[in-house]
Formats: sequence, structure tokens, C-alpha cells
Amino acid sequence: MRKLLSVENLCVRYGKITAVKDVSFSLNEGELLAIVGANGAGKTSVLNAIMGLVKVHSGRVIFNGTDVTNLQSWERFKMGMCIVPEGARPFADMTVLENLEISAMNLNRAEAKRKMEWVFELFPRLAERKKQLAKTLSGGEKQMLAIARALVGPVKLLIMDEISLGLMPKLVTEMFRVIERLKQEKLTMLLAEQNTRKALQVADKVCVMQNGSIVLQGRTEELLNSEEIKKAYLGI
Repeated sequence: MRKLLSVENLCVRYGKITAVKDVSFSLNEGELLAIVGANGAGKTSVLNAIMGLVKVHSGRVIFNGTDVTNLQSWERFKMGMCIVPEGARPFADMTVLENLEISAMNLNRAEAKRKMEWVFELFPRLAERKKQLAKTLSGGEKQMLAIARALVGPVKLLIMDEISLGLMPKLVTEMFRVIERLKQEKLTMLLAEQNTRKALQVADKVCVMQNGSIVLQGRTEELLNSEEIKKAYLGI
């Protein structure tokens, strides 16, 4: 497998507060890596640093063989890094279709059409609401739109932050069903998630974060084979 993402000794600070310290992991093409941990563990800061949404204090982010540590987030997006932020945050006063068209604006017409058809197949509810303003959607529909918007872009790495947060159990199941489908299509994914059980059901590899650091990482099946690890770190 070819390595797509390497995070090396990543540190993130907000003023004098260190939010992330010495975080390192790698992700191969076609894999899904889940970062799990309690609220405030540093998961979101790691994802935002990888995407270029917060400044890296020290360490490096290597994407597809290129050091992107000092690149702007829009440059990373053009290279294939797409993020679904916590809370979805679609463009509220635009329709569903307009939200998607913005992400597809750098694609040729044929590719944009193919991507639109693909995301409407993944999320039939969005197809029904494509002329509806994003601000009128339910919380679950906004989350679907946020994922679809990322997928319509030039995505090689899909980064997702707490996609189950605040959703009803039925919708959480639906979101993870889509993730399973994307895994079958060999899309590389990085997922930060408080819902450890759901994350472990789909992840190939897991990093457990506490207080801004990774305290445990490995392949999912290896961690789940240890009763001590399941109780101490995974809440199972």
C-alpha cells in the first residue's frame, strides 16, 4: 500500500496553551483511520492542523509525498484534502445544489456530472431537496450535505470531524452506512469521533487521544483483542 498521509511530531498551540503535542501517525491509500477520545482530547485540533485551518507550532504534515505544513487550506483542498467540519456548516443561504456546485467548480463538466449523480445516489434525500435552502434542512440533512459537498470536490483524503454529534441513532447508523460504502470504493478517510463503538466498526486503524497526545494506536483488530485495552481506553 502507498502512504498517502504522514503526520510527524505535530504540535498545536493556542497562545500559551498546548492543545496537541507530538502526535504522529500515517495513513495508507484506501484505509480509514479513526481518532477517538473524549471531548477536549485534541481530535479537532489535529484535523484542523492537517487541513491547514490552524497553524502548526512544530512538526510536519506530508500529503501524497508533498510537505503541506505551510500551505493554505485552499491549496490543500486543490491537492485532494477535503474536510467535513464538526457541525456540518453548509452555506446556509444557498440551495443544496448550489452548495455542491461550489465544490465542483474546478472539475470539468463530465466529472462534475458524475460526482453529482454519485452523491445523490449516496444521499437520496438530498436529491429530493436539491432546490431547498441549506438553512431549512434538518440537522441530519445538513450533515449529509456537508459530506456530499466534500465528496464532490477533488477528494483523495476525506477528513471527518464528529459526524455523529447531535444526531438521532437512526441517522448515525445512516452516516456510518455511507462510510462503509466509501470504504468499499477505496476512499482514504480520517475520522475523529467520540462514538468509539461506531468508529471501531469501520476503522482499519485507531489512534486514542488523551490530553492532546496519542496514548495508544494500532490496527483495530489488534486493539479489540485485548480486554485490558478495551476497558481502559476504548470504553468497551
